[in-house]
Amino acid sequence: MHVPDGFINAPVSAVTGVVAAGAVAVSLRGARRELGGPSHAFSGGGEKTAPLAGLVAAFIFAVQMLNFPVAAGTSGHLLGGALAAILVGPYTGVLCVSVVLLMQGILFADGGLTALGVNITDMAITTTVVAYALFRGLVKVLPRTRRSITAASFVAALLSVPAAALVFTAIYALGGTTDVPITKVLTAMVGVHILIGIGEAVITALTVGAVIAVRPDLVYGARGLTAPLKLRVGGELVDAPAAAPAAARTRSTKKVWGIGIVTALVLAGFVSFYASASPDGLEKVAHDKGIDAKTKQHATSDSPLADYSVKDIGDARLAGGLAGVIGVGVTVVVGSGVFWAVRRRRAEPASERTPEAV
Repeated sequence: MHVPDGFINAPVSAVTGVVAAGAVAVSLRGARRELGGPSHAFSGGGEKTAPLAGLVAAFIFAVQMLNFPVAAGTSGHLLGGALAAILVGPYTGVLCVSVVLLMQGILFADGGLTALGVNITDMAITTTVVAYALFRGLVKVLPRTRRSITAASFVAALLSVPAAALVFTAIYALGGTTDVPITKVLTAMVGVHILIGIGEAVITALTVGAVIAVRPDLVYGARGLTAPLKLRVGGELVDAPAAAPAAARTRSTKKVWGIGIVTALVLAGFVSFYASASPDGLEKVAHDKGIDAKTKQHATSDSPLADYSVKDIGDARLAGGLAGVIGVGVTVVVGSGVFWAVRRRRAEPASERTPEAV
């Protein structure tokens, strides 16, 4: 659903840019709490959360390269807002998807630079806010089990995608550069993105379920939701003593991080070659309805990595795979750097801050 330059006029693009900038600023403050320590995020504290957040951004980048068919001549891909929010928190999730969109726009000419505010508003803010609100509502009424968290992840992810389609339609109604009846755009966008939402839900639920199965302490959305272990004492069931916080903090995330980064590299560097070549939901609707009549050439269309292919490499599989590997590497480095900086800002004692920083 990457909106290119030319779909939305300059005034509305500017407004969405302001909205996106404000949301990112708010998310930076919120992420300081999510990354700030065991009382705010995972039992392992911010020192574990920051690199995992960078990994989540890299994983989303990789999976977004895997377009899957949803209808005749149409494909879809992960948006990632639900996955990021549930794994690392809603504020950090907005930043994760925003980092991915920035890397895609600058390095791979995917998503217009003048439309960056539109894309962040639609793909990062909308999906994360809608998904996490639904997720939290569901886990409050469902049994306190890991399966409930996975099921809530599925539903939240499913509905976040058509919600993003609705927001795009609203933005287009305000600033679309072509004269297309808004009802046609709405029907087409929501219809195809309900189907794409099913794929989003499957990917999100499988990923969240896999992490919960091995390290539930690393899933932000699972904090305090799993029912306590029961022991039978004197014929009665009682809650087992909770694990000591210090012991929980000693559990390393190196294995999870290693498996995650290898998975992302394999998906982007190898599996992506077999992704669907059909246009995604927005591209298909734009072509069929004439929304793309005034599309502008991307500012970085001559980038060495444009269209997810390394220039001057004749083998298409090698060129695409290498571009994917580079993208994962750059995204994890940039993302981890951002989250480390946010965490250090949170952890810095007030007495050591400059007057301007206090």
